Amino acid sequence: MTYAITQTCCNDATCVAVCPVNCIHPTPEERAFGSTEMLHIDPRACIDCGACADACPVDAIFPVDSLSAGQREYADINAAYYEGEEPLPVGDEVDGPNFHVWGEPAFERSLPSDFGPLRVAVVGTGPAGMYAAQDLLLHTAAEVTLIDRLPVAGGLVRYGVAPDHPATKKVGDTFSRFHSHPRVRMHLGIEVGRDVTAEELSAHHDAVIYAVGASTDKRLGVPGEELPGCLSATAFVAWYNAHPEAVAQGVDLSAERVVVVGNGNVALDVARILVADPEALAATDIAAHALDALRASRVREVVVLGRRGPEDAAYTRSELLALKHVPGVELVVDDHDPRTPTAIDAAGAGDRAAVLKGLARVRTDAASPTDGERRIVLRFHSEAVEIQGGGGGVRSVRVTDGGGGGGGGGTADLGAGLLLRAIGYRGLPVPGLPFDEASGTVPHDGGRVAGLPGSYVVGWIKRGPSGGIGANRTCAAETVGTLLADAVAGELPAPKGGAKAFRRLARQRNRRVVDARGLAAIDRAERDRGRRDGRPRVKLATVEELVATARPGRLLRLTR
Repeated sequence: MTYAITQTCCNDATCVAVCPVNCIHPTPEERAFGSTEMLHIDPRACIDCGACADACPVDAIFPVDSLSAGQREYADINAAYYEGEEPLPVGDEVDGPNFHVWGEPAFERSLPSDFGPLRVAVVGTGPAGMYAAQDLLLHTAAEVTLIDRLPVAGGLVRYGVAPDHPATKKVGDTFSRFHSHPRVRMHLGIEVGRDVTAEELSAHHDAVIYAVGASTDKRLGVPGEELPGCLSATAFVAWYNAHPEAVAQGVDLSAERVVVVGNGNVALDVARILVADPEALAATDIAAHALDALRASRVREVVVLGRRGPEDAAYTRSELLALKHVPGVELVVDDHDPRTPTAIDAAGAGDRAAVLKGLARVRTDAASPTDGERRIVLRFHSEAVEIQGGGGGVRSVRVTDGGGGGGGGGTADLGAGLLLRAIGYRGLPVPGLPFDEASGTVPHDGGRVAGLPGSYVVGWIKRGPSGGIGANRTCAAETVGTLLADAVAGELPAPKGGAKAFRRLARQRNRRVVDARGLAAIDRAERDRGRRDGRPRVKLATVEELVATARPGRLLRLTR
């Protein structure tokens, strides 16, 4: 029996590190690592030890003979990755169980044994920040200050991962064990540029790592985009994940059709949530207000617009495969443009477009569907050119339409009451740091912020909005390696204040700071609320609720 990596693979390569026979690829040292959608286990070399499954932070690895019907395709996907390689050695040619060449060991992220502990601030408690903190805590004696502008930790794991992906959220358990680490101090609810400056943060630490992500979205730039009912996927995701800055009752789901512009994983996430069975979502940590709205929703069809063809879609093959198995939801392809069926029919077995073979092909008409099961329509070679209003909101979306005539330049109007744009994220400037407006990132060299000794970046604010959760592990390794090299070279500015001085400063500026004890109280309260409702947790949805739960019995200053 062999193991296989499945849909929830996060690509953080923890499994690679524990595999005793080096049969999981690509590894972080291999060129394909940055571009592959997921990691793969070589079934010819796997020795069935299960070490990878034990180490996987997102429960993505299972024995092949235990895969469910919806996961069986992944056994073939793992095996297909190794097709065309040289045959494995057999008989007397085998010197041991290792059939893959090991790279040279490297210890790039460490300090000399006589080096004093560094004091490092990490701004942002999402995956990028926590991978950086983890690296520092495991490889050095550093003291880490965790800072987040929200009064609760988690970042993208808490507020970005779809609620029906609980396995992916389990990576948060890996990070949460560092929240109460004896060398960690936590200051949640502190915003750089509002409560403290970048200069003040640097003055109290040997180094500062900014992991602030890409918190805004890109615009369509078409007429009607400002209409009520035209939202960013970022806002919609925040709404159903109980982000405290999202409007609790702000999404109108009274129309039968929704148009989603974009062809990435986020577009598939929001489409799936819109038509999923609300009672299935009731077993997740979806926001209570979103669950109520979805139960009352009239949405029966989501049209996902892709500007290019199915062969160029940005979503991962694994997410598309999962979309085919959503109970009670039909996945279909709009064949208005002849290039779409041609590309699907010509796709090779390993191509992303091949996943669409066998799906029903339809023509999306102007009217919304009125009967039948809920469905998601993938409409390629089509983009929104105008959002038309009526009745105080969105009435229809004008889209380009090949019309079966060889991809001509016609248009069609699709009746819809909601449009969600999911065309990418963009970073925002951090006060006190340089910023590249063109890329939406902070200029850097290996993570070192240009012109600011002792300041570093990691994650999407460093490399742009690309790569999932696990990509931040190797990104953090590079940044931490650069930081430690600078420390050894004596290039870090000496801090003027210590940890206690920074704690006093933070609490003077913001009386509602949440520490690790308060975060634990929030976690207990949410889990207790969940148990009462038969759910894993019911999230506190406002800053006031979070702070009051973290600091019970104290007089809170709710205004500043």
